[in-house]
Amino acid sequence: MALVILVDADACPVKDEIYKVALRHEVAVKIVSNSPFRVLVHPLVERIVVGSGFDEADDWIAERANAASIVITADILLADRCVKAGATVISPTGKPFTAASIGGAVATRAIMADLRAGGDIVGGPAPFAKADRSRFLQALDTALVKLKRG
Repeated sequence: MALVILVDADACPVKDEIYKVALRHEVAVKIVSNSPFRVLVHPLVERIVVGSGFDEADDWIAERANAASIVITADILLADRCVKAGATVISPTGKPFTAASIGGAVATRAIMADLRAGGDIVGGPAPFAKADRSRFLQALDTALVKLKRG
């Protein structure tokens, strides 16, 4: 199986970083979204535009996630599906989702959704920072090196 990076791209703030690391490692990148937008023009980069239905991009990615793929997403439920499929999953902040951590992340997401629905919590995650970008670059590079070594 050839290595591939699958990107949940609609709200991904690290596309440029993905291109940089992927091209250095000569790994294909599939940018998956519900609507078309510009992507790097390069033979290793492919734009995949799925339908506008709910979770269509997530479904496309989850169906193709496997042990030879790295999935980039902030979506915890998509991360859960991909971890279960054997993929390496990294958030745009560089946080890895693993078999050991995904259950807690799913549970926390459910609790936070309940609290927001009840009006107890407003707002969202912390703003994306330079440290997040740096941590992401390191996490993606590390994951690619590990997968290439087998």
